[in-house]
Amino acid sequence: MTQERYPIYKGLQKPLIYRGFKGKFIYWGIGSLIGGLAIGGLIGALSNLLLGGFATLALMGAGLAYTFMKQGSGLHDKTRHRGVFIHPILLSISYENREKDSL
Repeated sequence: MTQERYPIYKGLQKPLIYRGFKGKFIYWGIGSLIGGLAIGGLIGALSNLLLGGFATLALMGAGLAYTFMKQGSGLHDKTRHRGVFIHPILLSISYENREKDSL
């Protein structure tokens, strides 16, 4: 008896890209736009309209720049150690030493 195979659509296997932002960074970009608008609007309402407009543009630009920089390191946060790591082969504690100590 042979097993029948059916084609399964598994998606494109690529992250969603919108205007240069990939995957989760789309949400980061939208968050920086909304956050900059909210904080800049609050500054404009409490002080000066011109200062609020400048703050809005500055915060949005800084948030988008930060998002682009974080996107360069990849979709997942990874610790990247640079250097040479030497792992010891022989350990100072062995099974034989434990057996002698317990007697």
